[in-house]
Amino acid sequence: MTKDEIFNKIADIIDDRFEVDRDKVTNDLNFRSDLDADSIDFVEFIMELEDTFGAEISDEDAEKLSTIGQVVDYIYNHQDKAE
Repeated sequence: MTKDEIFNKIADIIDDRFEVDRDKVTNDLNFRSDLDADSIDFVEFIMELEDTFGAEISDEDAEKLSTIGQVVDYIYNHQDKAE
């Protein structure tokens, strides 16, 4: 999966979960400051990412993810390259 494909799927999740206009989703969008996501929102978002991408994101790694771009890079770098 390319970074663009990953970004588009994540943008759809952000649009649905946080009710943010899809056109306003950028790589620099910050979960806490731009989306006002609390810890429960963020955990639910991470769980949805895991389901969507079939990836496991450790709590330690999740704590380091604060922007959409970081999540895209993480998913891209941890996807099964055999797909």
